[in-house]
Amino acid sequence: MKTFKAHTGPFKERPYFTPQEIESICLSELQANELLPLEPAPIRIDRFIEKKYNITPQYENMENSILGYTIFSQTGVQAMMINRCLDEENSQASERRIRSTLAHEAGHCLLHTHLFSNLSSSRPLFADYQNPRRPKVLCRDVPGNDHSGSLKTYDGRWWEFQANSVIGSLLLPRPLLEKALEPYKIKAGLLGIKQLDPTKRALAINSIVDIFNINPIVAKIRLDGLYPVAKETQMSL
Repeated sequence: MKTFKAHTGPFKERPYFTPQEIESICLSELQANELLPLEPAPIRIDRFIEKKYNITPQYENMENSILGYTIFSQTGVQAMMINRCLDEENSQASERRIRSTLAHEAGHCLLHTHLFSNLSSSRPLFADYQNPRRPKVLCRDVPGNDHSGSLKTYDGRWWEFQANSVIGSLLLPRPLLEKALEPYKIKAGLLGIKQLDPTKRALAINSIVDIFNINPIVAKIRLDGLYPVAKETQMSL
């Protein structure tokens, strides 16, 4: 991880993580907490948060634009709250949205705890309804809503972009994902390197949606990152 001087937001510094570093962090943490299945299966993201941070995510009434938030103290992660309306929908889509939101919040905890813990409690960006002096991050972005991956769409909130980048690595760990994708791969190029079959891409997305219990947009963005369409169609070295 590298650190740069931050030009936007409330932080003095901005950590930079490569995709490989995020993959490694998530995989190591899942293994350390004994929550990496031996075979492709849904990640118990709520249990991961409980074991890693000794907190249980709670549900609270919030304005509709907020999916959830995490409260930080000087000693680390203090609490995690999810919008109750997601739970009250009682549908498969809402359950999967909760899982994405939990993974997003876990991303803040994994990558940004040291930043939020050091914030002055007077920062207005992290105020809440009951107690505006408690440092927290209110997450308003729908996980996976940005298809371009451009930081510009986050209005300079690079910490939200980074937390969203964790969702795929936590809910779709690469070793398990690659195993689940085996039926949809073909050999390509002179070296015969396996790639995702472009004609089976939609089938692959539907399959991992069911296997890992995630929303289709999370699956699509994860596959787009690991198997860009342009590379598949070129069928080159």
